[in-house]
Amino acid sequence: MISFDDFSKVELKVAEIVAVEDIEGKDKLYRLKADLGGEERTFVAGIKQDYSREELLGKAIVVVTNLEPAKIAGIDSECMLLAVKDREGKYRVVSPDGDVSPGTSLE
Repeated sequence: MISFDDFSKVELKVAEIVAVEDIEGKDKLYRLKADLGGEERTFVAGIKQDYSREELLGKAIVVVTNLEPAKIAGIDSECMLLAVKDREGKYRVVSPDGDVSPGTSLE
């Protein structure tokens, strides 16, 4: 269990995926760029087996923006997307319901 104060430190924002690239030699990873309302972030996500590049491009997602950057497959990953596994075991990214602008904070 964590306190509400600890949870309130997590910054969750809506982002729009603006670029999706394969990472050479990595079957599960994409290098993604996301627009957070005028600020772009690069990150790595292990969702390649569950989404095509075309499905992700332009998709609104939810990301954690205040994690320390991590180096994944030699790439600085500057945020983390939220995803769940569906009943078939495939990852599904968390997306806002409706038209929400990139950079909008979750409350």
